[in-house]
Amino acid sequence: MSCELMTVPEAMAVLKVSRWTLYNLIRSGDIASILVGTRCRRIPVSALDTYVARLCEEVA
Repeated sequence: MSCELMTVPEAMAVLKVSRWTLYNLIRSGDIASILVGTRCRRIPVSALDTYVARLCEEVA
Protein backbone atom coordinates (compact mmCIF):
# COMPACT_ATOMS: atom_id res chain seq x y z
CA MET A 1 0.00 0.00 0.00
CA SER A 2 1.32 3.43 -0.93
CA CYS A 3 0.29 6.75 0.57
CA GLU A 4 2.05 10.00 -0.22
CA LEU A 5 2.66 12.05 2.92
CA MET A 6 3.42 15.73 3.35
CA THR A 7 5.14 17.55 6.17
CA VAL A 8 3.29 20.30 8.00
CA PRO A 9 5.22 23.06 6.15
CA GLU A 10 4.45 21.41 2.80
CA ALA A 11 0.73 21.18 3.61
CA MET A 12 0.76 24.81 4.82
CA ALA A 13 2.24 25.85 1.47
CA VAL A 14 -0.34 23.89 -0.53
CA LEU A 15 -3.28 25.38 1.39
CA LYS A 16 -1.57 28.77 1.83
CA VAL A 17 -2.47 28.86 5.53
CA SER A 18 -0.51 29.42 8.72
CA ARG A 19 0.80 26.66 10.99
CA TRP A 20 -1.80 27.67 13.59
CA THR A 21 -4.64 27.31 11.06
CA LEU A 22 -3.40 23.93 9.83
CA TYR A 23 -3.10 22.53 13.34
CA ASN A 24 -6.60 23.81 14.15
CA LEU A 25 -7.93 21.98 11.08
CA ILE A 26 -6.16 18.82 12.25
CA ARG A 27 -7.47 19.18 15.83
CA SER A 28 -11.03 19.72 14.62
CA GLY A 29 -10.85 16.61 12.43
CA ASP A 30 -11.29 18.55 9.18
CA ILE A 31 -7.93 17.28 7.94
CA ALA A 32 -6.64 13.82 8.82
CA SER A 33 -3.03 13.37 9.88
CA ILE A 34 -0.78 10.68 11.27
CA LEU A 35 2.08 10.62 13.73
CA VAL A 36 5.31 8.98 12.68
CA GLY A 37 7.07 8.10 15.90
CA THR A 38 6.20 10.44 18.74
CA ARG A 39 6.68 13.86 17.16
CA CYS A 40 6.62 13.75 13.37
CA ARG A 41 3.19 14.69 12.06
CA ARG A 42 2.43 13.92 8.44
CA ILE A 43 -0.60 14.76 6.34
CA PRO A 44 -1.70 12.36 3.60
CA VAL A 45 -2.10 14.12 0.25
CA SER A 46 -5.49 12.42 0.00
CA ALA A 47 -6.58 14.17 3.22
CA LEU A 48 -5.85 17.57 1.65
CA ASP A 49 -7.69 16.54 -1.53
CA THR A 50 -10.71 15.47 0.53
CA TYR A 51 -10.70 18.70 2.52
CA VAL A 52 -10.50 20.92 -0.58
CA ALA A 53 -13.21 18.89 -2.35
CA ARG A 54 -15.49 19.30 0.67
CA LEU A 55 -14.92 23.08 0.65
CA CYS A 56 -15.70 23.23 -3.08
CA GLU A 57 -18.93 21.28 -2.57
CA GLU A 58 -20.02 23.71 0.17
CA VAL A 59 -19.55 26.65 -2.18
CA ALA A 60 -21.37 25.04 -5.12
